[in-house]
Amino acid sequence: MTTTEIGHYINGQPFAGARTKTQDVFNPATGAMTGQVDLASVEDVDAAVAAAKAAFPAWSNVPPIRRARLMNKFLQLLNERKEELAHAITAEHGKVFTDACGEVERGIDIVEFACGIPQLLKGDFTDQVSTGIDNWTLRQPLGVVAGVTPFNFPVMVPMWMFPVAIAAGNTFVLKPSPTDPTASLLYAELMKEAGFPDGVFNVVQGDKVAVDALLEHEDVKAISFVGSTPIANYIYEVGARHGKRVQALGGAKNHMLVMPDADLDKAVDALMGAAYGSAGERCMAISVATLVGDVADKIVPMIKERLKDLKVKNGVELDAEMGPIVTKAAQERILGYIDKGVEEGADLIVDGRGFSVEGHEEGFWVGGTLFDNVTPDMTIYKEEIFGPVLSCVRVESFAEGVQLINDHEYGNGVSIFTRDGNAAREFGRQIQVGMVGVNVPIPVPMAWHGFGGWKKSLFGDTHAYGEEGVRFYTKQKSIMQRWPESISKGAEFTMPVAK
Repeated sequence: MTTTEIGHYINGQPFAGARTKTQDVFNPATGAMTGQVDLASVEDVDAAVAAAKAAFPAWSNVPPIRRARLMNKFLQLLNERKEELAHAITAEHGKVFTDACGEVERGIDIVEFACGIPQLLKGDFTDQVSTGIDNWTLRQPLGVVAGVTPFNFPVMVPMWMFPVAIAAGNTFVLKPSPTDPTASLLYAELMKEAGFPDGVFNVVQGDKVAVDALLEHEDVKAISFVGSTPIANYIYEVGARHGKRVQALGGAKNHMLVMPDADLDKAVDALMGAAYGSAGERCMAISVATLVGDVADKIVPMIKERLKDLKVKNGVELDAEMGPIVTKAAQERILGYIDKGVEEGADLIVDGRGFSVEGHEEGFWVGGTLFDNVTPDMTIYKEEIFGPVLSCVRVESFAEGVQLINDHEYGNGVSIFTRDGNAAREFGRQIQVGMVGVNVPIPVPMAWHGFGGWKKSLFGDTHAYGEEGVRFYTKQKSIMQRWPESISKGAEFTMPVAK
């Protein structure tokens, strides 16, 4: 079988680099190696940053409306080529094609938001803040900024970053996951086709060497990261120590609180999609069903029955509901967590170990897994599994459920299923989690709101995309102005005051 060499994209063209180190790329459904991706050296990263730095002065001076027009062209090309991007996701990540299409659509939403950059960059103006003095603010780009993105959303998550950053006048260096790198080159080509100047958008494939090079490079002014909490904490600390603005989104352990008055059929629908969609490899996946009162006795058998019909297949099959795990190492990690859950005393209701798909036995498969009677001291409750494993925890009351969720170290996403408006209102107010759904299992905010959790799910001060994303990628400047005719004679030795 022939394999593809996957390289970098720097200064408007493919960039081979030294090619001193590579990583194999696989089709998770078949287990077959399909390519080799270059892992950037420090010199490769330097080349990307240098290209971005050279492009910045001219790009930052382009009027926002003209930057928006190029972004609109990019948007048009994305819509024309979105199925090609989705196929690239399925081939290297393994998620089912329909889900991959949804990922691309959510990325496109951010591009549409970024097209409104002329309005988003408007500052404030105050006439006559003091006699003869006006004061206004404006937002200006930072310079070269970088993004480090995860394997689970190779299109959507980078688009949380670079469209907003570039529309705001920055130049960008993307370091995507080497697990599924092809999509990054596809949209780099579309940026070129849309007419963005060379060096405005660059891609360096790589591992920790590339990440550290970006964190330590004096010309990189900000870095955005999405991934696991230990790495997010590392990036936040190292980046801040090197004087960078840092936004690092970490891990999650998302709960869904199911109240006794909930529509249980709809709650089960929600849990099936949110726990097993994308093989649970979402930072917003529901991994804990928090079941109040006698709900567990009703809902656990319902989920068990539904899992019998879960369509786990190669993602290219259009009726597939769940695909493979992204890598062999990830598969083994998830299987280890299932073993640990059994060892620590949780009731394994449906066992996903030993699962395979006929004709694709070498693929990286784990079947949908269900635990009941999970307790907060168990490893499968405390740690992020990032796989198709749903843990059911039983609580006696709404208050106990809220306290359980608030006590967890992660605070990314959460949901409640109920018909009670007061319970929903109090849940939204009391819960210590950044993104909350009421009868919505995966409450990922839309493009104009912004994404981010609390506690150990976010390191930094701002959420991704939306207006907070614009603020992250720009700095405010305040200007005060008066003219000679309004200046009194004589030196002033006091602080300026409104008068």
